[in-house]
Amino acid sequence: MRMPALPSRIMRFFRFSHYLALAALLLLCVSSPAPAAPAGGSARLTPEVRTVQRAAPAVVSLTCTQMQGRELTPLELFFGQRVPQRKRQRAALGSGVIVDGSQGLVLTNAHVIAGSDEIMVHLLDGREYRATVRGAEPDFDIAVLAIEGAPRDLPAVSMGDSADIMPGEKVIAIGNPLGYSHTVTTGVVSAIDRSIKSENGMLTDLIQTDAAINPGNSGGPLLNLDGDLIGINTAVAARAEGIGFAIPINKARRVMAGLMRNKRIAPLWLGLLAEDVDGPTARALGLDAVRGVLVTAVFRDLPAAGAGITAGDIIESVNGTTLTDRRDYVDVMRNQTGSPLRLVIRRNGRQETVTVTPAHFEDAAALALMETRWGMSVTADRNGIVLRSVKRRGPADFLRPGDRITAVGGQRVKTMDDMLQAFRRERLAGQVLLQVVRGGRAYYARLVL
Repeated sequence: MRMPALPSRIMRFFRFSHYLALAALLLLCVSSPAPAAPAGGSARLTPEVRTVQRAAPAVVSLTCTQMQGRELTPLELFFGQRVPQRKRQRAALGSGVIVDGSQGLVLTNAHVIAGSDEIMVHLLDGREYRATVRGAEPDFDIAVLAIEGAPRDLPAVSMGDSADIMPGEKVIAIGNPLGYSHTVTTGVVSAIDRSIKSENGMLTDLIQTDAAINPGNSGGPLLNLDGDLIGINTAVAARAEGIGFAIPINKARRVMAGLMRNKRIAPLWLGLLAEDVDGPTARALGLDAVRGVLVTAVFRDLPAAGAGITAGDIIESVNGTTLTDRRDYVDVMRNQTGSPLRLVIRRNGRQETVTVTPAHFEDAAALALMETRWGMSVTADRNGIVLRSVKRRGPADFLRPGDRITAVGGQRVKTMDDMLQAFRRERLAGQVLLQVVRGGRAYYARLVL
């Protein structure tokens, strides 16, 4: 049985009532006050919350894009035809923190922006800008970015003092882990003066924390409860839970100053040569373990000589970092910024501690040492590194003037700066692999020292 239709006037009344109720609901939503923040004396406003409220606007998410080539298609390989295609892009996520709002300067990790063709900075309030690299130093895993086109009143954190960090004090990490922007984690300082090995060598003097740090946190800030920046989060230990590391802000500040001033950090050294302590040497010297480096030569008027270090001394540790071999020694020295170093040495069967301040390893000194140790000298032209002279019956006796060196120890070299950096890195090695080009043909050669 069909129900009789309602009169049209009643239907219009119901529609009008429906619209009136909807309008009232919308008006109520608009006029309702936003949830109020807790009162100033609320127990919820802990030091952690206050720190995050102050610092979070200065923490940025970074999107780093790298253009990648593509493989040739079978059609191109077979017929030699090029099919127009755009290059692919690969984006990586990381974190950073604004340390100078007037200049738009951002501190982050060097590995976060390595190889990037475009860097975008994303702020908490939704603004985003392009950024350029003002300087990057892989040995310290620090990079400085400049935000382009941003106003000169960006939020910034205050840089604290990492010299008085206390194990056990509470710390806060803010970053972009796994793409989750502005994630806050808390923990404590687990230890200080830690050292870890990385792809580029060794990072020393690190802050260890149990604040959760995951991929994407790299480059973000580690803060104390005063809201001061005390570290730049840089790594998490593989196969471990609750162990993260941060570069102390005092070291990051010195690296930043060097990058802003010279675009690089001056290499340092103590003015000595050393070799590994092998089994027979350890037994002859009565050592209980095979570790450390044996000093074989000390140069006059340089820090090691001034500190009383002599040939025959064994350097066991630098600033608390135990040395396994000469590679460790070189890597530790690459991660120094010029502060005095505390060396534990073994001399005549007894341990002694000496303090020594490293000196700049000038280019002229590096070239002179290369000629002495490797038995060759080099020059540079627009095509790369050219062998200029070879010492007869020296380690490089099999090479010829005019040969081109294109790689040292697996690292490509194109400029004199590349060559000098490679020599400083390999100067204590017992043997060094070179890639040499002669007569248009490339081959590998090994210097045995």
